[in-house]
Amino acid sequence: MATHFSPCSSSSTNFLPSSCFKNETTVLFSRFAVTVPIKSTWVSQIHSRIQGRKHFHIKSSNGHPLNAVSLHDGLDGSPTAKENDKSQGKEKPAIPISEAEKEESTLSITVVGASGDLAKKKIFPALFALFYEDWLPKNFTVFGYARTKLTDEELRNMISGTLTCRIDQRENCEDKMDQFLKRCFYHAGQYDSEGDFSELDSKLKEKEAGKVSNRLFYLSIPPNIFVDVVRSSSLRASSLNGWTRVIVEKPFGRDSESSGELTRCLKQYLTEDQIFRIDHYLGKELVENLSVLRFSNLVFEPLWSRDYIRNVQLIFSEDFGTEGRGGYFDNYGIIRDIMQNHLLQILALFAMETPVSLDAEDVRNEKVKVLRSMKPLQLEDVIVGQYKGHSKSGRSYPAYTDDPTVPKDSRTPTFAAAALFINNARWDGVPFLMKAGKALHTRRAEVRVQFRHVPGNLYKRNFGTDLDKATNELVLRVQPDEAIYLKINNKVPGLGMRLDRSDLNLLYSARYPREIPDAYERLLLDAIAGERRLFIRSDELDAAWALFTPMLKELEQKKIVPELYPHGSRGPVGAHYLAAKYNVRWGDLSSDDS
Repeated sequence: MATHFSPCSSSSTNFLPSSCFKNETTVLFSRFAVTVPIKSTWVSQIHSRIQGRKHFHIKSSNGHPLNAVSLHDGLDGSPTAKENDKSQGKEKPAIPISEAEKEESTLSITVVGASGDLAKKKIFPALFALFYEDWLPKNFTVFGYARTKLTDEELRNMISGTLTCRIDQRENCEDKMDQFLKRCFYHAGQYDSEGDFSELDSKLKEKEAGKVSNRLFYLSIPPNIFVDVVRSSSLRASSLNGWTRVIVEKPFGRDSESSGELTRCLKQYLTEDQIFRIDHYLGKELVENLSVLRFSNLVFEPLWSRDYIRNVQLIFSEDFGTEGRGGYFDNYGIIRDIMQNHLLQILALFAMETPVSLDAEDVRNEKVKVLRSMKPLQLEDVIVGQYKGHSKSGRSYPAYTDDPTVPKDSRTPTFAAAALFINNARWDGVPFLMKAGKALHTRRAEVRVQFRHVPGNLYKRNFGTDLDKATNELVLRVQPDEAIYLKINNKVPGLGMRLDRSDLNLLYSARYPREIPDAYERLLLDAIAGERRLFIRSDELDAAWALFTPMLKELEQKKIVPELYPHGSRGPVGAHYLAAKYNVRWGDLSSDDS
């Protein structure tokens, strides 16, 4: 059953009144974009409009301060805004300003869908962690917005139980929590009500107290109401003198058509630079380290091609089922929920060519090239499965269709394995195998790089007929217990010639005792700073859906019945046949990785 996305508004109303932009442009000073008049007096007028602390400097995830921003950021998608873009150029240089002048701007973060699980478990805790580590500016407020009737105090009580402090506490944790909660407020309203968002705007202005206002909206809501919220918030609660940005959670549609329609609708009220499509896997520490590992270590870069790599495996598994989320999950399935976004994004980062720089557009350009070089997924290269009920050690495990929110005759896959190929000079012929599933025997997310066999190996007879035991393998374990390890062959001490397979292991918990920040912390910080490198661009999204949409349609049209596998098992047998088809053995099923 396809999700119904809100239709685009037929109104030609712009994101902001065109009068606001006739003689204005947007400039980023140190951290935030502000809209300023294009007159001889504009330099003097900008003073006392930007915020900051003496000890606080936002840097993006690439480690560099942000000094400029596209004129699209903060402007609407109307012809007026686009003409203004052309007449004024793409960027304006940053102008140094004093710390006192920075004090005069504010940051307002509105979490739309504040009463939902994602907001309570991830977004509010991430915001508090940023506050605790002094990453947020001095003048900031957090608003929750949802249909549920709550007071400010009820919101604070609701989220206080999910807040935790870092291991390396520098001051009393309770004091920091109290300070943060005092900055949290709530406004109840309908998602499609311009009047309710107008009331929110009044509350935001009251907290902003006449300062330059920068506003960030986080849409922690179902996709069928994205457009309603964007329309209402952009028309009634956008900033008139600073920037406005919107973070959009996946899913971004169900296929190429619905994704394209969603993008078109959003761009009636926002420009591309204002839309931050979040995939939290891109904020995970090991995914961030993937590019560092490859591009800053000479030992790896020469090996990163078809000449030395036999196959690449991207594996995601959970040891629990849908757990009451069956109604949502049944509408999408594991391919749309995990493979088309999380795993494909990691694949693109892994396989891309060296970007010109770490700037967002340079990195995203290379990712798009990878996706456009891939051939669409074929049904014969896909295996789908669904977990069934199972009893083990006196305990019963439910089937997927035992979930009361799931239809009894559902054919939605809870497991999928696929083989993808990149048709370019670097990766021609190398299978990229994806595997994702729920209710499996373990919880893990990892990238496994299996290298080719050593030609003419002198020690071939010591490994017997199983040459895979002699294969070097690089493993990046994204979760749990983050680690990077390289499997090598070595001699076992002793008088005989006995070979063993050992790991050169970087275990993060041992090497870096400091707690690893949650992915949402990094991504929220980047959105505030205007850094888009870890967010998905619209053409990147189009290319990703183009790979999966034909196969998904064929899967549904032919009513392919998924192979059943026991809850808590290693998945359907078909996944092993798919790997064997390309002379590959799943690396996570070996005895030393079980």
